[in-house]
Amino acid sequence: MPSADLLLHPVRLRILKAFLGERALTTAQLAAELGDVPAGSLYRHVSLLTKAGVLQVVAERRVRAATERTYTLRVAASSLDPATVAAMSTDELRQAFLGYVAGLLADADRYLSSGEVDPTRDDASMQVMGLWLTDTELSDFLRDLNLVLRARLANAPGPGRRRRLLYTVFLPGSPEEPPGPKSRKSPFRTERVPKPPG
Repeated sequence: MPSADLLLHPVRLRILKAFLGERALTTAQLAAELGDVPAGSLYRHVSLLTKAGVLQVVAERRVRAATERTYTLRVAASSLDPATVAAMSTDELRQAFLGYVAGLLADADRYLSSGEVDPTRDDASMQVMGLWLTDTELSDFLRDLNLVLRARLANAPGPGRRRRLLYTVFLPGSPEEPPGPKSRKSPFRTERVPKPPG
């Protein structure tokens, strides 16, 4: 499996994300999407990911004196195995989360700067939910979610389909006890209190 150092580099994370959704890209197309990354740096990162087997060349063609390669992502090789994650230090995990959040912010900024922002039309949304789940219930939930996602991950690009990015984060909440029955009222609902007589 590729190392955490290889996959969690901020620029390489952006490269991997660009290929999500069964995309096939040349380095020129990749450079157009990651316009702030210098070309030399981008080529080095693509080369590293290709040598590690994370990206694969699926086509080549001659363009003037150079060879233009088209790459795809090998999804199975683009994630860290549980043993690697378990061996990561707290600082390494923090860097991984920072890279993840930076990618989310970059995608949000790209969308908001596109000049065609319509969250209702685009179903662009964000939400945070708190779920009370046992470890078994969480495992069942993740299994069900994986089944729902897997069926849609098989979709190929096509007419009417737009690539949509789904970010998920699961974090344990604070370890406090669940609220008792008397504290389940919504803090946003007000109740009319009758005036005392007289």
